[in-house]
Amino acid sequence: MFLFLHRNLKLQTKIMLLTFAVVAIALLITNILVSQNIEFDAQKATARKAASVAHLIVKSPLVVEGLVEEKNIEAMQKYANESGVAAEVEYIVILDMKGIRKSHPNFEKIGQKFVGGDEAEALAGKEYVSVAKGTLGDALRAFVPVFTPEGEQIGVVVVGVLMDNIKILEKETQKALFLAIVIGMIIGIIGAYFLSKNVKNILFGLEPEAIANRLEERNAMLQSVYEGILAVDSRGIITLVNAEAIRILGLTGKDDSPVGKSITSYVQNTNLLDVIDSGVAQVDQEQEFHGSPVIANCLPMIVNGKVVGAISTFRDKTEVKDLAEQLTGVQDYVDALRARAHEFMNQLHVILGLVKLKSYSQLASYINKIASEHEEEISFVTKRIREPLLAGFILSKLSLSREKNVIMNLAEETYVPKPWNNEVIHEMVTIIGNLIENAFDAVSSSPYKEIELHMYYDKETLSIHVSDTGEGILPEVSNTLFEKGISSKDGNRGFGLHLVQRSLERLKGTIEFESRPGEGTIFMVTIPYAVKEKEPP
Repeated sequence: MFLFLHRNLKLQTKIMLLTFAVVAIALLITNILVSQNIEFDAQKATARKAASVAHLIVKSPLVVEGLVEEKNIEAMQKYANESGVAAEVEYIVILDMKGIRKSHPNFEKIGQKFVGGDEAEALAGKEYVSVAKGTLGDALRAFVPVFTPEGEQIGVVVVGVLMDNIKILEKETQKALFLAIVIGMIIGIIGAYFLSKNVKNILFGLEPEAIANRLEERNAMLQSVYEGILAVDSRGIITLVNAEAIRILGLTGKDDSPVGKSITSYVQNTNLLDVIDSGVAQVDQEQEFHGSPVIANCLPMIVNGKVVGAISTFRDKTEVKDLAEQLTGVQDYVDALRARAHEFMNQLHVILGLVKLKSYSQLASYINKIASEHEEEISFVTKRIREPLLAGFILSKLSLSREKNVIMNLAEETYVPKPWNNEVIHEMVTIIGNLIENAFDAVSSSPYKEIELHMYYDKETLSIHVSDTGEGILPEVSNTLFEKGISSKDGNRGFGLHLVQRSLERLKGTIEFESRPGEGTIFMVTIPYAVKEKEPP
């Protein structure tokens, strides 16, 4: 049966079959046990009845007189037969001490020897019940000795019930039991159907294989995401935690799993309990788990309109910042290209105006001038900066400076060979881009606006100097200049130098600055720089 249940059957069918089988087996075992008890109880009850009838007969004066004086035999015979009919037994036989029948339902048997061979002990004065075959067939017979008032045994009374009648009684009882079993099976089938249907509804109609597959897929997804995921029930007991959450919580390498334990045992300042109480989500919240800053989202889990728990997704804040810094580098590229395109559009407008004015000689002179300056600038930059990506970025910053009416110079001594690892270029874009933007801001209100960029390579070390003619750095912010949000300018600023500091940490570089109020500032950056080419510029 169990092999049959392992086949490709639906869960509902399996539940119905299994429930029906369990009910059927239980009822069949019950039938066997009850049938045995019925047979035993029927024989026991019949034996008690026969013995009771026999005890009544032996006390009759007619029986005693009939056996002692052998008179009133017909009256004794009539009394025995009428008592048998009244007691609903098959026969009552009275024996003398020689085993001769003195009374029998069949008058022809009177005077004959008792048949069955089980009367000897009764003639010896014992009372008992036995099953033996007599002239009327197999019967259960109760033997009770007959005694005179003086205590002398004078005979035996035998009360018999045919076994066939006992079998009939047993069959009638078993019919009722069988009917009860059938009704029980029908009820079991109906119950199995509704149970299987209810289970199917609870499982949303999914089969166990589908549930197992989805559970494995869910676990794989939870363990593969970069965000930490932690869920609790309405009591604050952890029900789910993925590998990233274990890493962020500092539980890696510990044997005990946090699942099944209180959230407060692992996170002291979680917002999950507040979310459970209020039912209101909290998103993009800064928290600290075991000294590690994280950005967390906490949302309530609602089932049928009731909050049954909460789930939190969180990520290391440092990693989020790293992503932001990478995006900032991309934004620098975009801003530089936009400035280049804007300068080019301005030049096109001048060319278009000269064409409309038909000032062809001036047009030719202007185009030659632009081409010459552009070619000279490109040649100057690319000769000193061998990495095309960085060279293009610097050219765009030169274009941006002209748009801002700021003089920007690339030092003659500048030389940057191609790096061994191109990833360093992206960090340099962040560093140089933010230093130049910082310089643009510094000279924005100065009467003389000039910026100089100087980069030179020596012994696997690259030095970058960015100087400006701005107002200088205020003394009160000089010690906290590289902290996030600190700036000498008004507004939502103070992020550029912080990003520079982070990029330098990754490159294992250093930064210093010198500033004179009213005269300007110079930032000096030094980074390790492995190169592909060794020849001089």
